[in-house]
Amino acid sequence: MATSGSVFSETLQGITNTKLDELSKRRSSFEEAKASLLEVVRAESDPTRRLSLLCDGVKECFSIKLDKAGKVVMEQTKHKLLETELQNLDRFLEQVKYDPSVSGTMLDTWEQSLLRHLDVQSLKFQYASLYGQLVTEWLSGGKKESESAGSDDVTMDEAYEVVDNGKKLESRMEWEEMVFEPAEVDEDSLEAYLKRVFHDGDKSKKGLQKALTQLRESVQSFEMRLSAPNQFNVTSLKWVIQSLYASDLLSDEKREVLKDFENNNIILSEIADVLNMRLGALSSWTWSSDGPVQVEMNRKISGVFNITMQEDLLQAIFLHYIGIKWSVFFKSALNSLRTVEGTWLSARDMIPREDKRKLGYYLGPLQDEPCLDEVRNKVHSIRYFLVNLMDYEQQITTTEDGEEEAEYEQVTSVPAQTLGQKRKVGVRTKQTARKSTGGAAPRRQLASKAARRSAPSTEGVHAENLIDYSDEEYEEEEAEDAVDVDTGDRLSPMALKQQLLHLLATEITINRRLYGELTAFHSVFESWNSLLPHQTVLVVLKFLGVSPAWLDFFRNFLEAPLRFAEDDESTPARKRRRGVPASHTLSDVFGETTLFCLDFAINRLTCGTNLWRIHDDFWFWSRDHAMAAKAWKAVEEFAEVTGTEINLAKTGTVRVSRDEKQKLPIDPALPAGDIRWGFLRLSPQTARFEIDQEMVDTHIAELQKQLSSKRKSVLDFVQAWNTYAGRFFTTNFAKAANCFGREHVDSILSTQERIQRLIFSSMAEDGGGVRGEQHRRAASVAEHLKRAIAQRFGIDDVPDGYLYWPMELGGLNLQSPFISLLQIREDVISSPAELVESFEEAERNAYERARERFLSGAVKPLRYSLDDPDWVPAEARERDEFMSFDEYVRHRAYFRFDHHSAATRLHNVFRQLMKQPTETSVRLDIGSLSAALDQLRQSGSYQGGITGHWSFMNAYWKWVVMMHGPDIVKRFGALNIVDQGLLPMGMVTLFRDKRVTWQS
Repeated sequence: MATSGSVFSETLQGITNTKLDELSKRRSSFEEAKASLLEVVRAESDPTRRLSLLCDGVKECFSIKLDKAGKVVMEQTKHKLLETELQNLDRFLEQVKYDPSVSGTMLDTWEQSLLRHLDVQSLKFQYASLYGQLVTEWLSGGKKESESAGSDDVTMDEAYEVVDNGKKLESRMEWEEMVFEPAEVDEDSLEAYLKRVFHDGDKSKKGLQKALTQLRESVQSFEMRLSAPNQFNVTSLKWVIQSLYASDLLSDEKREVLKDFENNNIILSEIADVLNMRLGALSSWTWSSDGPVQVEMNRKISGVFNITMQEDLLQAIFLHYIGIKWSVFFKSALNSLRTVEGTWLSARDMIPREDKRKLGYYLGPLQDEPCLDEVRNKVHSIRYFLVNLMDYEQQITTTEDGEEEAEYEQVTSVPAQTLGQKRKVGVRTKQTARKSTGGAAPRRQLASKAARRSAPSTEGVHAENLIDYSDEEYEEEEAEDAVDVDTGDRLSPMALKQQLLHLLATEITINRRLYGELTAFHSVFESWNSLLPHQTVLVVLKFLGVSPAWLDFFRNFLEAPLRFAEDDESTPARKRRRGVPASHTLSDVFGETTLFCLDFAINRLTCGTNLWRIHDDFWFWSRDHAMAAKAWKAVEEFAEVTGTEINLAKTGTVRVSRDEKQKLPIDPALPAGDIRWGFLRLSPQTARFEIDQEMVDTHIAELQKQLSSKRKSVLDFVQAWNTYAGRFFTTNFAKAANCFGREHVDSILSTQERIQRLIFSSMAEDGGGVRGEQHRRAASVAEHLKRAIAQRFGIDDVPDGYLYWPMELGGLNLQSPFISLLQIREDVISSPAELVESFEEAERNAYERARERFLSGAVKPLRYSLDDPDWVPAEARERDEFMSFDEYVRHRAYFRFDHHSAATRLHNVFRQLMKQPTETSVRLDIGSLSAALDQLRQSGSYQGGITGHWSFMNAYWKWVVMMHGPDIVKRFGALNIVDQGLLPMGMVTLFRDKRVTWQS
């Protein structure tokens, strides 16, 4: 199978070589013809004769088609503007023969225009040749040495360190200690815990008992459907392959083979036959009859090692199909359980009946939606509930390279008091001695190492904004009305985590102002995929109604025989005894069904407050400090009974108050430590997410090292820069939103400037660079690239636009993190608190209006539509006097008060704070750029972000075009630097789609 991918690559390489050879021939032929023409022209003293010779020579150089009479035939080449100009010049030269009024200045203008066409074409050929050299350098793996005499390559660090495999070896050893050591889970205690959490058998909880019964029956029905014959066919295999191709499971070689499978129905039919036989013999399924499953380690940009199993392709397709089926089923079934009355609690349901009666008596009937609580719950149920499970079978998961969370535990320390506390977080009943040559340290010590190492991170799914919080017209639509579920893209954990920060920042802004405080904690399970006990998974699935036959299959899946790919074949395989395989959809099913039990437990225990969770990363907040402590105790109990562990280095609590100078005490039951995400830290003093500059410095040093390893190839360097400096840094600063304020955007801008300045200020002397320029350190990535190109390829005057232009049009596609930030800056509000202050003022006014309505008797006739229209307060004074302001606002989050204007209702304040800014595009300057865009559109060469249709371009590329387009058009005569047909885009796309390889 591997041969197919190799043939594909070899074919593309052959096409690339042919294009580069053809380019070299065309350039050589053109330059020879141009040099000969210019020699003839310079020898001619008569202006008219010189222009005529130049006109004929240009036709020959550009291979302009002529008819039998020697006239230009239009639209026979790609040079349409030149064709028009030459055709007109032929006629103008006829006029020159007879009309003495045609000035020498006019002749000189025409001559200079033709000479410019020649120079522009030479420049295009020069940059096409440069493009070919850059691609060759890239594809050769950086083996090409610089041709500049007496100098080395431009490097980030001449003393580039040799790859250190120490961290890789340490990661492997710790992973092996985790997965090959069985967990000790008290299954009876776990079963008892599940029955207590779900009130299984409690006849007083009729709604919950009904929901559990329906769930278990639906599991049985699903298993029957899944056992039906002919599950696999050409149609189902195509969507399975598309989903598998988008996952992180396969190597680049297997992905190429998978693409070939997808386009061959004969092969797909044969595969379907084999997989249907496997599904029919599920009870005898094994991982492999040929030996153990290979395990591979790959370094991620965050510094951790991703450890994945590399089963054969048929096995991967088979397991992915089963995983998708179970994933979609459980997402639907558990959502259905949540909607049954009496199961999933809502904080609104906890409002005392007496309070509801009072509100009705004083205000009349109240609508309970839209309101703040309703918006919160819909966001949770649509976006965060069981987010790692799939909504439908064709849902695609994609991940951008570099879009991952920075590992802040590598640069922070676990607070001593946290490590010293004996709260039995995830401690098993019996501890097993570590099996190593270095001693017999308890297994539990792995958790205490959290401050100095990262466990392998294994999950990665992708998508973008699904709820629009703009609400600029304050329309009263429901939250799910703005959810796009038909895109085919799966929710991105990165985008969801960033918006969790927006949610928390928004809740802090609202609760500090309206209620005086808010308590939040954040934590992550320690090495969730590696440490999840098999017993826990199977007990939970059995509780949910999974049959013994499928439990046996899942056990076989979990207990895979493994051997590292780098080990000798004589190394014996080891059976996995703990944890779930990374990047498998079935692993998501096991993780989400287990963690659903925690979600459910906290919702019930806190009377309707939700745990905000993305896989093993979870957040909780409440204005009730005691409620937060109760929720954390539920987390501890879950960890202990399931045999899982908490990552103490990534755990912390913050309690903020309205007065920044006031430091509220934190219940000792809550975990100590900071609340962090990416490069951000929640300050207990300012109650704002602030950039941890010390952590940024650590990654600046890491980026310098990584760029050093890419010093042999300019395109490799650009790809690494875009991935690390662009996407990784930008991602971990979090997206801007109103709840962060404009200060957050300004902080990112200044930090991005500092990143670039520090990286290149510590750059090694280049020993070459732009000719004639004094040796000095580069001031930016753009200057560094210009020097590298000048030194290696002899091109000194590289335009700035060439660096930022898309590769499809002949540029380097260098990404600027500043442009998008500058486009949104003005759209972010300066002070988030002002929105809540305006709400408070409006609320006071609304209270007075409601009071006047009550005293005037206007509310009395409205009470007839209440559930209990005859109810009145017990005391006569309360019947005649309006309710206090505190009573009026006590339940403001659970009802829509129509006494407010739409703009100042609390749920709309929430939505405004959550709003992400819109990029403000630059305007198109009508003139040369407009004509160049038309030319690009007509040529059909609009790819890579810059198109011939201005309205189709996103704000980023509009900025690039308006900033650099005039210079590009001036130099190259058009927006495409290189003619598209000369570019080896097939091979470039193939290599560009591969993820960057990061050095240890």
